[in-house]
Amino acid sequence: MRRPVLLDSDAPSAAWLDALADLARRAAAVEGSVDAALGLLAPAETLAPLPGTGTTVRLWELLATLGAADLTAARVVEPHLDALAILAQAGLDHPGSAGSAGASWGVYAAEGSGLRLDARPEGGGWRLAGTKPWCSLAAQLDRAVVTAHTGPGTRRAFAVDLRHAGVRPGRGTWASRGLTAVDSTAVEFTDVPAVPVGGDNWYLQRSGFAWGGIGVAAVWFGGAVGVARRLAAAARNREPDQIALMLLGQTDTALHAARRVLAAAAADVDAARADGPDGALLAGQVRAVVADAAEQVLRLAGHGLGPGPLTGEEEYARRVADLQVYLRQHHAERDSAALGRALLTAGGEPW
Repeated sequence: MRRPVLLDSDAPSAAWLDALADLARRAAAVEGSVDAALGLLAPAETLAPLPGTGTTVRLWELLATLGAADLTAARVVEPHLDALAILAQAGLDHPGSAGSAGASWGVYAAEGSGLRLDARPEGGGWRLAGTKPWCSLAAQLDRAVVTAHTGPGTRRAFAVDLRHAGVRPGRGTWASRGLTAVDSTAVEFTDVPAVPVGGDNWYLQRSGFAWGGIGVAAVWFGGAVGVARRLAAAARNREPDQIALMLLGQTDTALHAARRVLAAAAADVDAARADGPDGALLAGQVRAVVADAAEQVLRLAGHGLGPGPLTGEEEYARRVADLQVYLRQHHAERDSAALGRALLTAGGEPW
């Protein structure tokens, strides 16, 4: 679980391997603790390149490595790095009050039935009011990129200080058995000052939105690798029968396809082949392949390992529960339907 997860066949530098291995060791020590995961933000930020700047594969290797080591660590680090990428894509650098550099960041862009966050211009600036659902770790983070409605059919991203008195995270609603420490609740905003990040609808229309979605898939891939490593360890600890060998072979097939898809997508991002609608289509394809592979690995490992590790090994049981929750960021059949619509809209058949 402490080994780096690599995506491409090109030999990375020894320095990169050493840095990634050190990060993996530190992530494995997180053991589901958010406080410990927050300690990884600075080293991860130092190592992580911005997506689309020539070494996207290294960014996704870092995220996959975190996912294989500890999914709570990955769940804390991934949105922080995504927020910094969003700010960079908007031409901003840690906007807000003095001392925002080095802050911990989240990204809150979900919408929920009956809940709405509005932004209004006031005195040359902007203010947010309303309720935003699914705000993970809002009580523990310093700042966030938050989307809010600016008018009929328009939304804009804003950078906000989560320590402002007008920000009130909800409590006691996170009943999850996976990612148990990554509390996700609705947050109420009352007259909270905000810094615009891009224009109306820029957040969803930028190419980086798709790239960030693939970065999440890299975490899923890493989580599946962690599960698969436990299955492989069981096969080495005793003479495997034909069924055990078959399960291991099928696991490798699923992970190989996911790894190659991620590596190819990273190359497309860096070569400007994943901009605009092309990037959105690619993200849908990659996320579907990786999510399917991860779910298949969970099933195969469950068949191969039986109830023992799920009931007697804290690390493995937590990993499985965490990955099952994390994968629900993929909307399964609904995302497949969206992909099908995107293919028809594009007017072509890539196969």
